[in-house]
Amino acid sequence: MTAAAPRRALPRRALLAAPLVLAACQAAPGPTGGGRDVARIERYLNDTHGLTAHVVQTWPNGTVGAGTLFYEPGHLRLDYDTPHPMRLVAAGGHVVFRDAAQQSVTRMNLSRQPLGLLLTTPVHLAGAVTVTAIQHGADVLQVSLARTDNPSQGLLTLGFSDFAGQLSLVAIDILDARRNRTRLHLTDVGTGRIFPPDFFSLSARL
Repeated sequence: MTAAAPRRALPRRALLAAPLVLAACQAAPGPTGGGRDVARIERYLNDTHGLTAHVVQTWPNGTVGAGTLFYEPGHLRLDYDTPHPMRLVAAGGHVVFRDAAQQSVTRMNLSRQPLGLLLTTPVHLAGAVTVTAIQHGADVLQVSLARTDNPSQGLLTLGFSDFAGQLSLVAIDILDARRNRTRLHLTDVGTGRIFPPDFFSLSARL
């Protein structure tokens, strides 16, 4: 998933508050494989409901924005406050990105986007999905995923904090088929929010 990046950037100091999970894992890689870790990640993604988090996102061109991320198994929504109001909703195999400043709407099929690997229901990290790497750092866990039948479509890497056996999603790294990389860092992660029935509607406007 690489929607058109906005033109104005959030100050770089905003990134200092974001956890450097992906870098930490890369600095201290663990063995690949790890069936127990894969099972833990599957349970987390399938059983976590009403997730909300503050998000700082870096687009492939270096532009930075911030807002709020919402997750329910099979559904994702991003409401951006900066650099200007935007909304991304992913559900039902599709993603819609609305940019108020540009007055544009971008629609994509998730079946060809790495983000779609996160939004199948239930999430099953085998068969159609290949786990390409599992890495460990200090109290963090990272998994990289690709489509088994077409790995060239891109790579999705998820970073989790891992304290006392409890996982929490804190980073999403999307590398698309054109090798464009989009990074999301999550903070203030909470769960248990009840979303209205139409909260993840693809037709929802800003």
